[in-house]
Amino acid sequence: MPSWSEILSELATLRNQAISRYDIVRRKYLSELSRHTQRNTILYATNWTSPTGLPIDPSSLSITFEDIQGLMEVIHGLKGHQLDLILHSPGGFPEAADAFVKYIRTKFQDIRVIIPYAAMSAAAMIACSANRIVMGKHSFIGPIDPQLVLQTQLGIQSIPAQAILQQFEKAKMDCQDQKNLNFWYPIIAQFGPALIVQCQNADKLAKELVSEWLEKYMFAGLENANAQAKHVANYLADHTKFKTHSKHIDRDEARGEGLMIENLEDDQKFQDLVLSVFHATTHTFTGTGTTSKIIENQLGKAFIKTQQLVQYFGQQGVPSTAQKDEGKHE
Repeated sequence: MPSWSEILSELATLRNQAISRYDIVRRKYLSELSRHTQRNTILYATNWTSPTGLPIDPSSLSITFEDIQGLMEVIHGLKGHQLDLILHSPGGFPEAADAFVKYIRTKFQDIRVIIPYAAMSAAAMIACSANRIVMGKHSFIGPIDPQLVLQTQLGIQSIPAQAILQQFEKAKMDCQDQKNLNFWYPIIAQFGPALIVQCQNADKLAKELVSEWLEKYMFAGLENANAQAKHVANYLADHTKFKTHSKHIDRDEARGEGLMIENLEDDQKFQDLVLSVFHATTHTFTGTGTTSKIIENQLGKAFIKTQQLVQYFGQQGVPSTAQKDEGKHE
């Protein structure tokens, strides 16, 4: 199967096609992957590792409740209970990840999450809802400790909930000596009246969701499923251990903590097809400049989000009449 540069050359030969050449190539490899595995295949990818130089609204890259609309669009018409979910995302809202998992679990019994590069934060949570995860040597998941977006004196910042709790505990200890009050007051003053409780609840939610999914799906049938699920959830949510929400956890480390992970390289053709889908997807992001999210199945049915609009495509990627002009990526 072709490399990143060979797919770029393939795209160049399709420059004058009526339908976007990016769609043609990406959907070709997505279809070939499904034929190889004999499983339904859905791509969920956002433009967070393929910078285009154009301003992108960070919210358009996140896992949000709008994704349910995309999933409804691409799941409609799929047959069978098996699903391969190709996942490339920086994360998003845990509540949206919960809705995401609940919906796909009403449709499919056997779910395999394939991570061609990285599934971070809430995307890592979704990966933990799978029956098994597929990762390459170059693949990563990330910590699931929740982040709170707060307005501070330094502007809007994303702050780990556990870091806020740790700082609050430190403040309580330091302020037993009253001479430290002047130092801590401007910091503590930024804490809203419910912030500490919000942090505690957010931390508890992330752990409970991941623990529940692991016990119910990935660890189903194991004698120690409950204990193992709680161990993995606590491990992934440990901000003190990882020190940054962007920490990359490779498959060996994740497997060592108990996650059931298959090697992408064990089936060479499967690996080639997965990476071809991923390369074609990154070319879509960089080549179009405005595409921020793609949810798509092996039949060419897609929910594509750009900075201007959401585009709907029928089977085999044919735009509806109302969206014909907007359906072009070029």
